[in-house]
Amino acid sequence: MTALTLTPTQIRGLKLAKDGNLFPQEAKKWTHENATITYAKTDRFKERPQKIKFVTTTTLDELRGMGLLRTVEADSAPLETPHEITMAGKIWLLQNK
Repeated sequence: MTALTLTPTQIRGLKLAKDGNLFPQEAKKWTHENATITYAKTDRFKERPQKIKFVTTTTLDELRGMGLLRTVEADSAPLETPHEITMAGKIWLLQNK
């Protein structure tokens, strides 16, 4: 079996998909459903907002082409349906922490 080499952007996208399904957003971005700006748990006064993490459509297509992500609904258009991580993606993350 050949080892897959992923770019840091692809790795971040795979980790984001591991946390939950990715849904299409505006401007060719994908993120979790109902994602909002959050604050650090250690920030008592909520002064430093943490940005919403997202993946671009290009990165999502690359990961789907490698078999690390798949569409949740197989019969609909790939750019309109949520994506989830496959077992191959989970195994890759376990082997390459």
